[in-house]
Amino acid sequence: MSVPAAYLGVILIWTTTPLAIQWSGQGSGFLFGVTARMVIGVLLALPLVALLRLPMAWHKRAWQTYLAAGIGIYAAMLVVYWSAQFIPSGWISVIFGLTPVVTGVMATLWLGEHALTPLKLLGMGLGLVGLAVIFSSGWHVSEMAWLGVAGVFVSVVLHSLSTVLVKRIGYQANGLVITTGGLLVAVPLYLLTWFLSDAHWPATVSPRGGASIVYLGVVGSVLGFAMFYYVLRHVSATRVALLTLITPVNALWLGHVLNGESVAPSVIAGTLLILSGLGLFEWGARRRAGFGVAPLSVEESR
Repeated sequence: MSVPAAYLGVILIWTTTPLAIQWSGQGSGFLFGVTARMVIGVLLALPLVALLRLPMAWHKRAWQTYLAAGIGIYAAMLVVYWSAQFIPSGWISVIFGLTPVVTGVMATLWLGEHALTPLKLLGMGLGLVGLAVIFSSGWHVSEMAWLGVAGVFVSVVLHSLSTVLVKRIGYQANGLVITTGGLLVAVPLYLLTWFLSDAHWPATVSPRGGASIVYLGVVGSVLGFAMFYYVLRHVSATRVALLTLITPVNALWLGHVLNGESVAPSVIAGTLLILSGLGLFEWGARRRAGFGVAPLSVEESR
């Protein structure tokens, strides 16, 4: 698969994921939704790795990569599912639009990408203002909406941390291998969380909820993460994070059309501020990072 095709695939998957996340937790609970998704994911990923004869390494560097990927698959996703109870699905993708900002800071500190130019700093400021506007508009949705906004932002930080750590370790492996390794780390943690929370098996799962869980398990977890890590191997960490430049608007209107979610003027204003900030963030890049450039280690990414 070409890198641009994988890049487009990730955009399409990430556009539909927020709405599917919200649907998967309706009636059955967010913890069941995310745990079932990841169990389906690992049960599908393991046979695929064997069928494609992809080597699963178990040396120190490989395990470090799996653990780093597991941070995103477990911690970041768990927080997103919890937060989806309090805010419209479209907001999830809009707030995730701040991923390039957070990733840029981390990439500067740990990857030496020197991503924080003056224009990028201005873009960061606009993005944070946009987040504040959306945060303030949460009071018009519900009294608990601010928890969802704050929770998704925490997830952004965790996801960015996972991305940069995988990039920093620089282990060169197939995207499906890294996804499978991350799932092998994350799934036991989900099951442990399920056990410790004393959660109960849902009496019923709606057809829409069940279909969403299967979709997220097959497409969101396995195909989506595999494409994401494939792209991550071939472009800079900051450019990977720019996947969220397109998905916020798509997800916002998808939630409006398919889930009847209102799009208030303040949300539109906050979204435009975030996207404008991301535009400046990208425009402020001092070097070109084309799809053909493949920084696969800390040294090569500088």
